[in-house]
Amino acid sequence: MNFIKELFGYWADNIDLLLLYTGEHLLMVIIAVGLALIVGTLLGIICSRYKRVAPIILTLANVVQVIPSLALLAILMLYFGLGFYTVVIGLFLYSLLPIIRNTYVGLEEVDKTTVEAGHGIGMTYFQILTKVQLPLSMPFIMAGLRIAAVIAVGVATLAPIVGGDGLGREIFSGINSRNTIRIYAGAIPACIVAVIADILLGKLEREMKIKVTR
Repeated sequence: MNFIKELFGYWADNIDLLLLYTGEHLLMVIIAVGLALIVGTLLGIICSRYKRVAPIILTLANVVQVIPSLALLAILMLYFGLGFYTVVIGLFLYSLLPIIRNTYVGLEEVDKTTVEAGHGIGMTYFQILTKVQLPLSMPFIMAGLRIAAVIAVGVATLAPIVGGDGLGREIFSGINSRNTIRIYAGAIPACIVAVIADILLGKLEREMKIKVTR
């Protein structure tokens, strides 16, 4: 009980700083995942369009995904230095695989007869892609975005190791000072951000499924 009181007391005393850290955390995640959504969707389209290239792209994305997040950030730090950009690039790379894979799977799941019907009425590949395939595969793409966002929120807590900001700064300050309150003060908001992102994107994913099935 005393621990909870101390935790809430710490939050109350440091609310401005924690809100700043939360904003920095969200900014890194939003930029990285937003870029990953654009690039990952394009790569997923390429995988669907050119089947021979698909294994290469997916393998490269898988290789990035299996590298431990701390090791990846350390490698990126050697080339991009300390700070914000290194963290964003790391989060971007970690977010690519679920978006690429889900875009590819979503496009492949579109009914072939629907695509053939589009060709039959004289639609170009770009028209079929933008007006038929992508809208029908949106639930899959949103599922990939949801996974990528949750992963990015978690990995972003390692940002202070390479000079970044965010809620990880509070966590690492707590570790360095052996202050359990500070560790939880940073970890709990990070968990809440991840849960909120999962719920909101999950709701958006369900809405996309409803639109597609109509």
